[in-house]
Amino acid sequence: MNDFSAAQRSRVTMLDVAERAGVSKASVSRFIGDDRALLSDAIALRIEQAIAELGYRPNQMARGLKRGRTRLIGMLVADIRNPYSIAVMHGVETACRAHGYSLVVCNTDRDDEQERQHLALLRSYNIEGLIVNTLGHHRDELHELHREMPLVLVDRKVDGLDSDMVGLNNPQAVEMALTHLEQRGYRHVLLVTEPYDGTSSRIERVSSFQAQTAQRSRLTGTVLETSDDLGAHLQNFLNAPAAGPKALFCTNGVAALAATQALREIGCRLFEDVGLIALDDLDWYPLVGSGITALAQPTQEIGARAFDCLLRRLRGDVDATRVLDFAPLLIERGSTLGGGGG
Repeated sequence: MNDFSAAQRSRVTMLDVAERAGVSKASVSRFIGDDRALLSDAIALRIEQAIAELGYRPNQMARGLKRGRTRLIGMLVADIRNPYSIAVMHGVETACRAHGYSLVVCNTDRDDEQERQHLALLRSYNIEGLIVNTLGHHRDELHELHREMPLVLVDRKVDGLDSDMVGLNNPQAVEMALTHLEQRGYRHVLLVTEPYDGTSSRIERVSSFQAQTAQRSRLTGTVLETSDDLGAHLQNFLNAPAAGPKALFCTNGVAALAATQALREIGCRLFEDVGLIALDDLDWYPLVGSGITALAQPTQEIGARAFDCLLRRLRGDVDATRVLDFAPLLIERGSTLGGGGG
């Protein structure tokens, strides 16, 4: 047993171990690397004892760089405060850990300059692959990185980037939401979305909503972006004369929170004056009134499959790029029981 402090251990070098064991530095390198079998049992034992006595801790990063491998995976997210991002990131990190990799996460905070800086930072860390869930405004930098390493997109496409992509089947999710609302007797649906900002998943959900409501004779559909005057717009929607019950369809958890807060502020009787269905299934959904009906995304599986795609590429897979679209799970609660259907 030794009583070296952490600071003292950090100053112990491979040369110190070699001198204490009476062996060459190369032998110590073999012992802590992948060539321990090349050493005799006696030499290996002396090195092991010297490491224990000195409290030596190998620099794993330096070893990885020397071998050309760091076992680091980078992940770029647009907004780490978004519950979807956190849930997917957990799925990625769990899968990384199971395969002996570590995850380096960079949050762009929806800022283009932050995205640029983080891409440069991740490259400096010598990551082996990159998972991207961000605005994708720096396409040139992403293309350059993709030439150097495998890259997988999550949820959001980047124009011209030919890489694997994992996310939600957005047209299917919209179809499930509209079918549910229609069956529950709702006739007027307001889609509430965050501003598009070039985000492919938001654009795809809105375009699917517009196309599908146009094909449903019993439904009318309107689109509204979240803003500071969201409450006033929701009040106008509620006050507008219409035949049949009205409902909101929120395209993610952020939009659902904004809409729910705005409805409370204008004095709306939640789920009596208007129905509500939302993409994602967040912990607070069951706590609002009689609960918010949700289309839950399989975020854990999305994250795990994103890493799986990356791992396949790291292992030499050169097949055509793949798009993995997952279906959501409808979780019905009280927020869509007031339409008069059944």
